[in-house]
Amino acid sequence: MNIIICGAGRVGFTIAKLLIEQNHSITIIDQSSEDIQKINDQLDIKAIVGKATLPSILEKANTGEADMIIAVTKNDEINMLICQIAYSIFKVPKKIARIRSQDFLNPKFSTLYNKENLPIDVIISPELEIAKSIQRKLEAPGALDNVTFAENKIRLLEILIDEKCPIAGIKLNELTKKFPKLNANILGVIRDETFMILKKNDLMKKEDKAYVIINSSQMRETLDAFGHNEKISNKILIIGGGNIGYNLAKNIEQSFEDARVKIIEKNKERAEFIANELNNTIVINGDGLDESILNEANVGEVETVLALTNDDEDNLMVGVLVEKISKNKRTMALINKPNYSLLQSSLKIDDLIDPRMNTVSSILKHVHKGTIETAYTILNGEYEVIEAEIIETSELINKELKNSELPDEIRIGAILRKDEIIIPRSNFVFKKNDIVVFLAKRDQLPVVENIFRISSI
Repeated sequence: MNIIICGAGRVGFTIAKLLIEQNHSITIIDQSSEDIQKINDQLDIKAIVGKATLPSILEKANTGEADMIIAVTKNDEINMLICQIAYSIFKVPKKIARIRSQDFLNPKFSTLYNKENLPIDVIISPELEIAKSIQRKLEAPGALDNVTFAENKIRLLEILIDEKCPIAGIKLNELTKKFPKLNANILGVIRDETFMILKKNDLMKKEDKAYVIINSSQMRETLDAFGHNEKISNKILIIGGGNIGYNLAKNIEQSFEDARVKIIEKNKERAEFIANELNNTIVINGDGLDESILNEANVGEVETVLALTNDDEDNLMVGVLVEKISKNKRTMALINKPNYSLLQSSLKIDDLIDPRMNTVSSILKHVHKGTIETAYTILNGEYEVIEAEIIETSELINKELKNSELPDEIRIGAILRKDEIIIPRSNFVFKKNDIVVFLAKRDQLPVVENIFRISSI
């Protein structure tokens, strides 16, 4: 597929790198000669210095031959204009824009985005995506991540195997006997920074990060089986009332009936705005790094602290300060600079949130067309967990799993058939309209597209 990416920042660079590895033809455009030089130094793609809003620059990028354009510059209006020009002049079939402004995302203005007005096919809002991601983490205490598939009926949990895990050292094929009522499937683990698809006789080890597909209704039972019996936090403190903090608080108000949320926001005008917009959240105007402000928010009673300001250093320091004032809190910090992940264990922060990979995952799932609904990336896109529907042209129809001739690097996790969640055994038979959630290595994606009869555009 021919794809043009406008914006060579961290997100644009990452998308380009992953799509090249999936054998797509990529052209990237950015005004910054420095960012383009970085692209030229590290990636074997066509890179153009210039304004992507200029028709002449888009023409130079052969936009008329593009299957898709992805606009991820730092400016909403520029991203919108790029999509407009790409459609009006070059008739690009699929247009994706990153948009951050809450005004542009207001549902009452959704009619703005159509062929007659602004022809944007997919809008990616990083702040909304991150808020949803954090909410899912809060719903699964003890899990490092929690991703929904198949109308929220199937979930992927990322779970750390720690010293409390009762199933460490047990062979995978013995787990079914130990937990006969558990509808779960271990897809693989990250061990020593490498992803491994485990066989029946393999063991999970301490410090493994396990990726487990489950029936959503059994989330609590699954976490208990892995030795994680943490309770859902009802007392939550958010440091930073920007779009992420505000949207998270709004989501929690709607989804967590018993939750008590407080936000500390430094900017007085912003604090007043979110206080008026939220119903049950207490908003405190002050600095989250001020110990007296944290005490005013009763940090001692809080169960989870989320540092979501625009400053990485402040977010890390909040975790340190909270640990000093009151121990045994679950702490999460938003981090844009990847090198800071090395500090996580020494600073005793439970979870670092990388907004870049949230955005990248949101975009990657739209690169595939047809029956793919959701895609979740593991290890910077080396593997993907994908949801796809079995359509009538699929070669899997009426085949048993053991006779499906699937490559070893594609692992079927679970199937939704009507309202039934099935963890497949070797004699499972695929049927038309089955919703399949599976793991695939990046270099197997062409095989996936062929199996599920997914066309690129």
